[in-house]
Amino acid sequence: MAKRKLNRRQQWRIKKIQEEKTQRAHRRDSQVDQQLANNALGDEQTGLIIAHYGQQIDVQACDANGQPETQTPVHRCYVRANLDALVTGDRVVWRAAEDECGIIEARLPRNSLLQRPDNFGQLKPVAANIDRIVIVVAVEPEPHANLIDRYLVAAETLDIQPTLLLNKADLIGSHNRATLDALIAPYRALGYEVLLTTAQSSRDDNSDLLSWLAHHTSVFVGQSGVGKSSLISSILGDASIKVGELSQNTRKGTHTTTTARLFHLPSGGQLVDSPGIREFGLWHISEEELLQGFVEFRPHLGHCKFRDCRHIDEPGCAIKTALQEGKISPRRMASFERIRATLNEKETF
Repeated sequence: MAKRKLNRRQQWRIKKIQEEKTQRAHRRDSQVDQQLANNALGDEQTGLIIAHYGQQIDVQACDANGQPETQTPVHRCYVRANLDALVTGDRVVWRAAEDECGIIEARLPRNSLLQRPDNFGQLKPVAANIDRIVIVVAVEPEPHANLIDRYLVAAETLDIQPTLLLNKADLIGSHNRATLDALIAPYRALGYEVLLTTAQSSRDDNSDLLSWLAHHTSVFVGQSGVGKSSLISSILGDASIKVGELSQNTRKGTHTTTTARLFHLPSGGQLVDSPGIREFGLWHISEEELLQGFVEFRPHLGHCKFRDCRHIDEPGCAIKTALQEGKISPRRMASFERIRATLNEKETF
């Protein structure tokens, strides 16, 4: 995609927004200092961020072992002005308030952080402290292999275990089975686990999925309209979770999840539902990380004739030889080349 250049008015608008955010943060800190002076805030404790709503964040208390106390109420909190951006899944130090918003004092170290570029080319955190990524695809909207590959590269780069979840399996028929099999087959051949489910399934019908998610912190990622929120509603037995329909004109998804939210699973563990997107930029990673992110490339890296081989048309390229020998699929190779062409470009969505 073409690199986006901001005009003078857009640059001014971004600067103005940042100044307004800074002013609001200073007002919040003044309010917090007043609460502290009046002894209106409780003692410091650890907590888990459940959801992020602009300037306010939902936090749930954790026990002495750092595990969320799932039966305790969720508290709405402000954030100290000097803290870096917080995200769902972060563990924090916070203080509760009886009649007003509490305050987040500090962020505890992260084990992992999934990020993606926003519309201005800035990295935007999606979820923290996750150890499994569930890439949800569906019969509709039409799944795209390149988007799946981008998520897999992100997972491999972060050393987070991924799986593919084919939702709306009840819509598979003679008219689309061959296409879906061709899409999924290369991932199964590479050793990636593939699960099938439907959003209309009961909790018992989703036992394989719940077993895979148990005792982990996972995140659902994928296009809008693939049924992530519907699946969570089915798993939790909570019909209040907002779900959306596909556009009747485009058969593409509509955004119903606008902020990443964490849910506690009946099988143990946590699950983050992230907003759906149609692109997932990787411009922030290096070419070496991209090569490592394609797992079938790894046995051949370092075996090219030339140390500075770009794996394009150089003689003695081990990657191209593996492609010719059928050890790398042409589709995956094309996907790698397409992603590589976008590195160092701030993509728009």
